[in-house]
Amino acid sequence: MSPNILAIDTSTEACSVALQFNNQVSSDFVISNRDHTKQVLPMVDTLLKRSECNLNQIDAIAFGQGPGSFTGVRIGIGVAQGLAFGIGVPMIGVSNLMTLAQGAYRKTHIKTVIAAIDARMSEIYLGVYQYNNDVWQAMINECVIKPDQVSEKLAHLSLTDCVCSGTGWQTYPNMLKGIMQSDHHLPEAQDMLKIAENLFNHGQTVNPEDAQASYLRNEVTWKKLPGRN
Repeated sequence: MSPNILAIDTSTEACSVALQFNNQVSSDFVISNRDHTKQVLPMVDTLLKRSECNLNQIDAIAFGQGPGSFTGVRIGIGVAQGLAFGIGVPMIGVSNLMTLAQGAYRKTHIKTVIAAIDARMSEIYLGVYQYNNDVWQAMINECVIKPDQVSEKLAHLSLTDCVCSGTGWQTYPNMLKGIMQSDHHLPEAQDMLKIAENLFNHGQTVNPEDAQASYLRNEVTWKKLPGRN
């Protein structure tokens, strides 16, 4: 029996929730640039009722840990923390770039995915993943990068059979030549579930008070500040 997992993501302009309950998956997804705080809890409530699931039957709550909008990531983590605290279950942080990879794979069945989220300020969040034995393996460390540096960054990788996914490719479609581009642009909570289940089964959960975001840009900016170690 698969674990019952509720997944929540508000890290981009999409507001997305999904539920794996009694081995069945249901989900909801809307584009909501400014209303995540108003949308997400009613969406969770509707999803639970539709699936005839009581919140106390959930084994863990997965959340989009970023990268993405600073405010959006915090909203998703805060909502997930509140629910997890309330029912006393662990949380599972899932990379939004890896979630994009899972979504592209769901649509194309291509096992190597270059995921890029538009980070504004003429930068993107970048991740490259390969699907082996039902697990996503990162081929580079997730990073924030200028679009014109992507080709050099990935020059050492063999990318003969891969697909691109994410809003970064909508904004900067010519970052790489000869790479198939999917029509999958935003992370969806339904794609977090498979990743979260694997993490849950391997004990890779956190207590609600320990849930952390992955901003990427914050880390880079911090390192550039003079006098900081």
